[in-house]
Amino acid sequence: MTDPLLSITGLSAVSERENGAPILRDVSLTLTRGEVRGLVGESGAGKSTIAKALLGILPRTVRITGGAIRFEGRDLLTLPAHELRKIMGSEISLIPQDPQTALNPGRRIEAQLTDGLRMRRGLSIREAHDRAAKLLEEVHIRDPERVLRSYPHELSGGMRQRVLIADAFALEPKLVIADEPTTALDVTVQKQILRLIRSMQQAHGTGVIFVTHDLGVVAQICDSVTLLYAGKVIEQGSTAEVLTTPRHIYTQALIAAGPRYDRPDAGLEPVPQSVFEQLRAEIGISR
Repeated sequence: MTDPLLSITGLSAVSERENGAPILRDVSLTLTRGEVRGLVGESGAGKSTIAKALLGILPRTVRITGGAIRFEGRDLLTLPAHELRKIMGSEISLIPQDPQTALNPGRRIEAQLTDGLRMRRGLSIREAHDRAAKLLEEVHIRDPERVLRSYPHELSGGMRQRVLIADAFALEPKLVIADEPTTALDVTVQKQILRLIRSMQQAHGTGVIFVTHDLGVVAQICDSVTLLYAGKVIEQGSTAEVLTTPRHIYTQALIAAGPRYDRPDAGLEPVPQSVFEQLRAEIGISR
């Protein structure tokens, strides 16, 4: 059996701003090469904290208290800063959440796509330009030369998100963190972007951690899923197993609370308060 691309074991963290309140509680998960794993949970569940820990961008108010994050066997939490910088952006990259703000409004798209190619890969101006144009073609942008000459405000939200996806895959990373990349987009564009991320991931053989609060998105794109509540892993496994035969009462309640496309007239069922009370008791939250 081959070693996993990513292995998180016993990851725990606290918030110094909240007097040492736990925000990650003994989180463990693995990601194989070419796998898409969903990190799912409501606001405050810890999914974005895990993503930031992977990228080495945790705020100073968050302190890791235990565990390890091993990427190809290297513990990212103990690597020297200069080695971590070599990995970030090159071997691990990010598709950010909001395409409206993630791109620099004062620079053309070409400059933003080619900087990493020239600095990290040593490409010439011409080589970087050609690579950027090819990347835009891969994300189904019809006139890449025009887009390369454009500023972000000249593109639609969906186009900007495609540019960010191209940028994330530019350096052929082994791991991409997708931080709710469809949240700011309308439903039709969301579906296109999900298909695009999946096709790029398959074409490049990249592992993906997909952060989302939407089980419907998980069903469309993820091979496996980790469900979090209050920084604790509640359930995880293959997407098919978790969504069709959920074991935990919280997972069952979340699935029941979602819309049923086979029964459009059925009402939504809120998660019962008793489920949250059971969760807090399991985790050891007093209030």
